[in-house]
Amino acid sequence: QAAKLDDAVEIGFNAKTQKPSACNAADTFLVHRAVAATFLPRLAARLGAAGVELRVDERSLAILGAGPLVKAAGPEDFGYEFLALRASVRVVDSLDEALDHIARYGGHSEAIITEDYSAAMRFLDEVDSAAVFVNASTRFNDGGQFGLGAEVAISTTKLHARGPMGLKELTTYKWIVLGHGDVRP
Repeated sequence: QAAKLDDAVEIGFNAKTQKPSACNAADTFLVHRAVAATFLPRLAARLGAAGVELRVDERSLAILGAGPLVKAAGPEDFGYEFLALRASVRVVDSLDEALDHIARYGGHSEAIITEDYSAAMRFLDEVDSAAVFVNASTRFNDGGQFGLGAEVAISTTKLHARGPMGLKELTTYKWIVLGHGDVRP
């Protein structure tokens, strides 16, 4: 609820459209009810201009109305990796509700757009994903962007090791990225 809405629109647009077929593209937008009526029409217009279809919950549908690019979401639309110009949207009442949703459906690249330091730090602490972002696009979750060179293994989960499991294979990273409205070119 403490997001800079201009940044949130641009970060959301970048995270979904910069390369929609990538595993770090945004698939779900969780929007706090306090800003939903103002933010959702702006986000839907920006994404709609790029042809992004939104699968929305009942509260979002009440704000946006149905249309060619706005459709009611089914349970299968959350936690789904679309790999296309499609995303789900859900209005939440609190950070707790958003964190519960992410714990159930997330695990790869998660972002929060907020100017509330406490909310940002709680998000970074509690979200168990491969990479967590504050005020930056999820599209930065990439080996090349992190200075690691080409990716050797690809996974849409937190852990990608296969075969014999020892301490080295059971150890993983959690990348933390702090931004200021950053989007990937």
